[in-house]
Amino acid sequence: MQDLARREAIEDYEVVGRPAEPDIQRLVELAAAVCDVPTAVINIIDDRQQHQIAAIGLSASVCSREDSMCARVIDNPQLVTVPDARLDERFAANPFVTGAIANVRFYASSPLITPSGVPIGTLCVFDDVPRRLSVAASKALGVLAEQVVDVLELRRLTRELERSNEQLTQFAGQVSHDLRNPLAALTGFLELAADSPELAHAPDAAELLARAESSAARMTAMIGDLLDFARIGGGGRTVMVDLQDEAEAVLEDLSAQIASADADVQVAGLPKVAGDATLLRALLQNLVANAVKFSAVAGSTRPVVRVAAEHITGGWRVTVDDNGPGVPEPDRDRVFELLARGDDKQGVEGLGIGLSTCRRIVQSHGGRIGIADSDLGGASVWVSFPDRPTD
Repeated sequence: MQDLARREAIEDYEVVGRPAEPDIQRLVELAAAVCDVPTAVINIIDDRQQHQIAAIGLSASVCSREDSMCARVIDNPQLVTVPDARLDERFAANPFVTGAIANVRFYASSPLITPSGVPIGTLCVFDDVPRRLSVAASKALGVLAEQVVDVLELRRLTRELERSNEQLTQFAGQVSHDLRNPLAALTGFLELAADSPELAHAPDAAELLARAESSAARMTAMIGDLLDFARIGGGGRTVMVDLQDEAEAVLEDLSAQIASADADVQVAGLPKVAGDATLLRALLQNLVANAVKFSAVAGSTRPVVRVAAEHITGGWRVTVDDNGPGVPEPDRDRVFELLARGDDKQGVEGLGIGLSTCRRIVQSHGGRIGIADSDLGGASVWVSFPDRPTD
């Protein structure tokens, strides 16, 4: 899972294959000056390649992970200093040392670690003659590596804010979609209570009305919080949220839809994550409701939905799997766009605004969302939640 978390973090930063950002370039130049070496590089290392996103003393390029010196130390992220790489068994046969690519002798690197604890690369300096790095220069290299990550984070958050603001005026239209399911549950419970011939004496009246009141309270809270979320551009109160508890509340709100579809829905092992409880409930509600709805249109088998989670480096990955028709790979990005729809031939009603809401909520929590194939035969919608501090 380490490579998966690293790949997702690198994708979020959007720096691979692009010209060096001026702020990033200045940091690599400062690293060379502070360490008094001719060459410094900022490397981003994925599961296959090393990408030099900024450099001084050479032209930034790409090499295989197998040839990378920094890839040998990234899985144990810490400051590394090597006076003469020819004498270090980790690097002696490396093509950057042997002359096949370069003739590195002195090598030092400090890891680039995201706020969620994922190492994505290094800030490294090197020279073609043996030498040592002073204590002060070693500390400075570590500080500069942290500043590189700070710049990448700032760029990422700025892009998210820009995208959020572009969609903000459309967000109010999505709120009603999020409220339909709890409203349907509320209406159903009230109708059952009203149909009771002796409401005052019916043994189940109190339970039915209590369930209706609970759904109404959740709906009211969701209205207020989602509209606040839209007004302030994606903010929310960050506390530790028990996703298992929120999922059970969702199943209560969706009980009428689940029963109507005769769906088998199971939720187990969901963690506590930092976030806004109402927004995360809306997220789970959309994902489970969609899974039930699309599984039901398949028609040939009983709808099956499984909600589960697994711990990954720096956070959690929650999945909602179903046995429906799935989502074709070319459509898996498009369905998260506002008003996007699936295949009309499937006969599913709705404008497709739920997944747009989901993506917005996930991004506001610093996470990612996507779709893959499910072992159940349909779609697997996954959400990654990074570890975050609470308010």
